[in-house]
Amino acid sequence: MTEGLDAAGQASNSGQGRQLSVRLAVPEMDCPSCAQKVDKSLQRVNGITETTLQPTTGTATVTYDPDRTAEADVVAAIEGAGYEVTGDEADSNGTSGSEMDIAPPSEIWTSPRAIKTWIGAAFVVLGLLFEFVLAGQNPEVASLLGYPLTLADGLFLVAIAVSGYPVVRGGYYSARNLSLDIDLLMGTAIIAATGIGYFVEAATLAVLFSIAELLEDYAMDRARNSLRELMELSPDEATVRRDGDEVTVPAEDVEVGETVIVRPGDKIPLDGSVVEGESAVDESPITGESVPVDKSLGEEVYAGSINEEGYLEVEVTSTAGDSTLSQIIEMVQGAQEKKTEQEQFVDRFSGYYTPAVVVLAILTAAVPPLALGLPWETWFIRGLTLLVIACPCAFVISTPVSVVSGITSAAKNGVLIKGGNHLETMGEVDVVAMDKTGTLTKGELTVTDIVPLGEHSETDVLRYGAGLEQRSEHPIAEAILTRTDEATVTDLPSPSDFESLTGKGIRAEIDGETYYAGKPALFEELGFDLSQTRGVTDGGTVSDGVSRNPSPEQEEFTGSVFTELQQDGRTVVLVGTEAELVGGIAIADEVRSTSQRAVERLHDRGVGHVVMLTGDNEGTARAIAEQVGVDEYRAELLPDEKVDAIEELQAEHGDVAMVGDGINDAPALATADIGIAMGAAGTDTALETADIALMGDDIGKLPYLYRLSHTANGVIRQNIWGSLGVKALLAVGVPLGYVSVALAVVVGDMGMSLGVTGNAMRLSRLSGPED
Repeated sequence: MTEGLDAAGQASNSGQGRQLSVRLAVPEMDCPSCAQKVDKSLQRVNGITETTLQPTTGTATVTYDPDRTAEADVVAAIEGAGYEVTGDEADSNGTSGSEMDIAPPSEIWTSPRAIKTWIGAAFVVLGLLFEFVLAGQNPEVASLLGYPLTLADGLFLVAIAVSGYPVVRGGYYSARNLSLDIDLLMGTAIIAATGIGYFVEAATLAVLFSIAELLEDYAMDRARNSLRELMELSPDEATVRRDGDEVTVPAEDVEVGETVIVRPGDKIPLDGSVVEGESAVDESPITGESVPVDKSLGEEVYAGSINEEGYLEVEVTSTAGDSTLSQIIEMVQGAQEKKTEQEQFVDRFSGYYTPAVVVLAILTAAVPPLALGLPWETWFIRGLTLLVIACPCAFVISTPVSVVSGITSAAKNGVLIKGGNHLETMGEVDVVAMDKTGTLTKGELTVTDIVPLGEHSETDVLRYGAGLEQRSEHPIAEAILTRTDEATVTDLPSPSDFESLTGKGIRAEIDGETYYAGKPALFEELGFDLSQTRGVTDGGTVSDGVSRNPSPEQEEFTGSVFTELQQDGRTVVLVGTEAELVGGIAIADEVRSTSQRAVERLHDRGVGHVVMLTGDNEGTARAIAEQVGVDEYRAELLPDEKVDAIEELQAEHGDVAMVGDGINDAPALATADIGIAMGAAGTDTALETADIALMGDDIGKLPYLYRLSHTANGVIRQNIWGSLGVKALLAVGVPLGYVSVALAVVVGDMGMSLGVTGNAMRLSRLSGPED
């Protein structure tokens, strides 16, 4: 149970009234009709302002005015609907752990309901034995209202009393809450059959329906397991250094800024940054990436990750409730509230389905005997059978179970889907649009080519280039210095009189001479003739064409090599003095190794059109587009132009998913039918704004996401139409005498509920290795 002042409660101090929220575990509330019954009971309690009931987690979150009602009244109302509230011990601090975020596991097969069912089943078997096999040894043992009762009848009545009691009790609560649900239908059928002396049918119905209920409980408990496994990733305790000592405390008691100790094999208890030690960390619970990531001083780690081998000290940067893992769990739980279109259809349909079949059952039981003089016994049984078929449980539960299974499966694979509606839409997109930098590429600049000129070597180009860039903080400088380290180029010259030439490059004194590093336009201003490259350069001012008596190598460089590099989408930084070019350094944003494969798999999975949207120049865009194999690219787009591009794609092709990683992509993400954020782990903004978040920097998860969503839509359709189809066939067969009460219970209720749940659980086994 969780309880605490919510936002409204905090406002109470200013005189606007207090409100408290309590989250209760109601394990037996496992279908929408159950939730509807609980909701009707809660609505009769004065002071309750809001209820959120989640059958898939077995929890009820209730907000109430403590001046008008109490938590005990809330619990009483739920139990008054016929559902037990478990683990509702009050927390003196008004808060609790996460265990009540989902109903605890149930001992279904040894529960009191199960024991009653097994006892009833034994009596039914004995009754059938004396009724049909040992008919000669079935004496009359009593009479009731003048009606003789045999030994078999007595055994059946015991079975009805033991196994039927929970059903009739549930039906009573349903009637009290004006809820026309399965408990009311079955309870009515059992009482009616017993009342007119159909003991065999009544006992069979009571036992089989109880078994069906147990199997449904078991299936739902299995479905909830996927959520429990997700929540179990959260460590309960943390080892903290306080006053020089190591103490183990509950994770929620650790404050931001404290240092936690993480030894090999331990789970990292909270988000933070490494302040001592190095280790490989398994971040698969967060990002889905199975390969451990090396962590060292200053790098971020996430709660729920596993420290593989080294010793780490981590400075905590967020509390347990605000960690990335906590946000993932909270969003997965909240995702159930955003219903798919198919789920909304089922909700509307079930509102008409049950009353219609109940009316049909009454007409079946009454019209043939009254109008045609047919036997009452036969048509009454057929009416009872239709009451069993009137239960909408199977197709009502089919969609939420599928959504929970799909969303939790995605979360385990590093994909956070923030609603069933987003899961549904992703499986139907016609176009996937992707940003370039940080999505298809790593977003990290690297040196790809070094072109020396004249008598200079590659080392000379790197030495002077890196010597100048030492004072710069530009990403290009970082790329050049990284390449210098990799090439073990040492004794870099020390520049003096450093000056940044905004938008052009840099300048500094080295050994008494002025050196420059920057765009071709900078050197054109210095008098070099680079006009042969003008067609592909970045748009700088064309110089007067003053030549510095170019060497043959320089002419070849400006005439072909330079052009080819830029056509390949690389940025070229020239290094030299006012009189001489030392050489050029080509820099590119490296394409992710998984990008081409991801685009191919999207095509294979059925996505008709994959587009790259980028703000980069035409040459770079074309080069990257050809490399990764997208169907179309659009270059030199500002953020608002990306929005226009999305709208054009929607008009031309249909639903569009947009994948991006930066704030500049936010408008396009919001405009698309589905916005997907890359590398969202530890990024609150991306987690909150995107519809779907790929927690790691792995575009390879995208085909898996599409496949999961597409499969989920198929499973939901199979569940809905399969269960409706079976019930329709059974309903048609009842008046014709082909369907018995037992068949209706075993196939129409128990069988279909198990079938749709088992079909939904297939989604939890989908993984993306082959993608």
